[in-house]
Amino acid sequence: MNAVFAILSVQALIGAFDNLWHHELEAKLPQHVSARYELVLHAAREAIYAVLFLGLAWVRWEGAWAWVLAGLLAVEIVITLADFIEEDMTRRLPNLERVLHTILAVSYGCFVAALAPEMLTWAAAPTGLPFVSHGWVSLLFTLYAAGVLAWSVRNWIAVVRLYRAARTALPDVTVPPPHGPAVLVTGGTGFIGTALVHSLLADGRRVIVLTRDARRAAAGFGPRVTVIERLDALPAETPVAAVVNLAGASILGGRWSPRRKAVLLASRVDATRGIRALAERLDRIPAVLVNASAVGFYGVRDAGVELDETAPPQPGAFQSDLCAAWEAEATAMRALGMRVVRARFGGVIGGSGGLYPPLAAASRLGLGAILGSGRQPMPWVHLDDAVAAIRFAIDRTSLAGAVNVVAPGLVPQAAFARSLASFHGTTVRLRVPARVIRMAGGEAATLLLDGQAATPRRLLAEGYRFRHPSLDSALADLAGTREATEGGDAKAASTAVAR
Repeated sequence: MNAVFAILSVQALIGAFDNLWHHELEAKLPQHVSARYELVLHAAREAIYAVLFLGLAWVRWEGAWAWVLAGLLAVEIVITLADFIEEDMTRRLPNLERVLHTILAVSYGCFVAALAPEMLTWAAAPTGLPFVSHGWVSLLFTLYAAGVLAWSVRNWIAVVRLYRAARTALPDVTVPPPHGPAVLVTGGTGFIGTALVHSLLADGRRVIVLTRDARRAAAGFGPRVTVIERLDALPAETPVAAVVNLAGASILGGRWSPRRKAVLLASRVDATRGIRALAERLDRIPAVLVNASAVGFYGVRDAGVELDETAPPQPGAFQSDLCAAWEAEATAMRALGMRVVRARFGGVIGGSGGLYPPLAAASRLGLGAILGSGRQPMPWVHLDDAVAAIRFAIDRTSLAGAVNVVAPGLVPQAAFARSLASFHGTTVRLRVPARVIRMAGGEAATLLLDGQAATPRRLLAEGYRFRHPSLDSALADLAGTREATEGGDAKAASTAVAR
């Protein structure tokens, strides 16, 4: 059995790395409706491995039980083959993931070959599951079993949520056929982009999505969306009324090393330059560009300084320089006759991604924390308002230039943490010192410790009415709570519009 346990250990470690790195961090499968079938297969396979790890660690599968074990091994092969097919249909696998899958398949074959002689011996014995201990190896494999079972349960929970999301992604009403010139959305498979595309589809708008993974986008959005992987794939005669540029590497991806900074800048600037090249090539130039940016444009400011769209950037602060460079590329398209809206987003909170899920999970466990002093402003906006503000910017011909896409109900980080905890029936007891965060995150720690007191002056002046102007309203919606203070929210909305 030593060879069996050694091979299974290799299988467990490689599989855990593949799950964490590719499925969670890169592909973010639990966040994509199109991945729900793949997650079903993953959850079932992980449940089988939990049985294998625990069963081989503590019992011998004798008599008829040996054939049950053989059946489990065969089912795992069928699931893996189905998983290969599903992955090829729904997403583009990176080279490393394909290599790991090949190694896992070979390793599984070696495992079955090593176990086969033992299974033949067990099959000849009377039927039973006699207890056996392999010392510390049994304990180790019990830990493997617990880990993979927890992952299986977690994936089943994600599957249930994604199936519900699939049923409610578009309203159960007759959707009008696509009409008019298209809206081109870059970054359309991201958190905000996905919600925006579904919103446009619900109104019968033609949508073109630029993405690095056309198969995933096509699987997620269906045939009513035109999916491209390169802008030069669009013919010059394509009618494009508006472009929404949401493309860009996540700024939350770790410390800001020189290499990371270069990636963040290139992912934004290059994508925006590509849009300009497209606009120049099209027979008819799009009327409007809504280009994403962030309130990080304002840099690190005193918490008491209110920042509307007229506030200048802060040269030398990386997040400010990054946003300023991105916005400069977008603004240059005014020379083509396009109306350019630079949407400076605060932290977007929604049930399917963004800031909310990890913060809510921590709050449910009583692990909500005050970061640093907790007095730093935490500009936020509900996903519904982020999408509605983009659509407002597309349709409102008088709106151009910088626009802060943040809710009027600005709160300090400590108040945000306490409100979130209260919606989950817990309290905030933890405090993380600023020096610890700065040591861990380096320059990127400023995202957690130095907020901007941004206000949505332009949106309010143009008549936009927030669906969730207050934090209580937003959290009540996200937490599924019916106890929202409707009177307070209505008052806040009236006050916001009056401002």
